[in-house]
Amino acid sequence: MAQAWRCAGLSWTAGGPVLIWDGGRRSALTWGKTVAFGVAEGGARTCVGARGNTCPLAARVSARSTGPRCEECARLDRAHSVAADTLADDPRPYRVYLAWFGAGMTKVGITAERRGSARLLEQGAVCFSWLGTGPLMAARRTEELLRAALRVPDRIPYAAKRAARAALPATGEERAAEIAVLHARALELTGWPESLAPAPFRPVDHVEAFGLAEAPAPVGVVGELAAGGAVRGELVAAAGPDLHLATDRGVLVLDTRLLPGWELVPAGGRRVEVPVRALKERPAAQDGLF
Repeated sequence: MAQAWRCAGLSWTAGGPVLIWDGGRRSALTWGKTVAFGVAEGGARTCVGARGNTCPLAARVSARSTGPRCEECARLDRAHSVAADTLADDPRPYRVYLAWFGAGMTKVGITAERRGSARLLEQGAVCFSWLGTGPLMAARRTEELLRAALRVPDRIPYAAKRAARAALPATGEERAAEIAVLHARALELTGWPESLAPAPFRPVDHVEAFGLAEAPAPVGVVGELAAGGAVRGELVAAAGPDLHLATDRGVLVLDTRLLPGWELVPAGGRRVEVPVRALKERPAAQDGLF
């Protein structure tokens, strides 16, 4: 019987995307590399646990969910996160940013300064600019200020981000135009926390890092994995958690958040043998939170 592996997710490094496996093994992903795996026969997707602990119930998780945890483990995992505002006393500096994903799709967010731009790569931000740096709660207040005064959301549905990549402007200047306007408007607002140091507008474009400039447009999305299924394709681009794979069925997007919780095995010469759905057209841009 082939050895089975469990994927812990995708990470972005200075060298590009990397798949992480339970036990710490890493697989660097480069353009043109073949990504191939099968899903163990007769298995099911099970909860990956939380904060280094296994799920006591070994609960089953939906194959279509991008979250690999059961409800209880998800609650435990989130309980000690910046997003849940449970680390208000964190002394480390944080950065506020404006991230752009496509026309009419800009969000405001914060990330720990020590992480650099990793958070933006993980989210699939096409381009971004820093707004300022300061203590965590000052960064949070600035984020709230932009949401209230400029109606800039702090969340954008991932399906909308994915759809927007199919019709990006050709130049970096065009891609940065919307955040340039919002950045200038943000710096003019009153009510900025005194402890947050504003940052000048310096857009960072990720089209080349994601490999989107030369990659063919995808025609479909892997909807879910299934026991006994398989995925095989050549990596042509990647953005956020998505891998764009040239397969026997055209370029397909594989959201790597679907992998954790499954036992994965070598695919051999098999092709794509999992449910695939058509790539949705881009929905209307949002003007508030979801």
